[in-house]
Amino acid sequence: MKLLALSGSLRARSSNGAVVRSALALVDGPTATADIGSLPHFNPDLDGEGATPPAPVAALRTAVADADAVLIVSPEYAHGAPGTLKNALDWLVSSAELMHKPVAVITASPSPTGGDYAHAQLRETLRMLTAEVVTAACREIPAIGAKIDRATERVADEATLADLRTAMSHLAAAVTAATERAAAAGA
Repeated sequence: MKLLALSGSLRARSSNGAVVRSALALVDGPTATADIGSLPHFNPDLDGEGATPPAPVAALRTAVADADAVLIVSPEYAHGAPGTLKNALDWLVSSAELMHKPVAVITASPSPTGGDYAHAQLRETLRMLTAEVVTAACREIPAIGAKIDRATERVADEATLADLRTAMSHLAAAVTAATERAAAAGA
């Protein structure tokens, strides 16, 4: 499985970044993390009919199109998804890169709810984009701070790692199923 991750946190040493790195380490296959911090603010005038999208937008779209699946890991800010992450998703609305692509959403928060508001918001946005949200691969991780080893910047909590392993397994299974459906449709 070729997996692309989008992190809703731009902080260099964020807990969500540690979750991304830990999850990607559990994947069998090539992985990458998209640079969503360089995207311009969403503006349809920059992406109209016949227009060439800004280079960071084109790079994001290419990375999403080339991936077999997408992993979105995000904190929750003010009961919602961070603006930078929502901006990245907005740039994908008018294109088809996420259409029917398996996607997992993981929110990680210091709160006991695990970022449930952001989680619900992201899943709804992805449904509107007709992404295949893989429910079995989605997670809300509460009290994330204590689960991170700050020296390695990875998840150290064994139960959380086991849960991430299960989530990535479900995402890989969804990719296999999507590949088999596509092959059957083409046969």
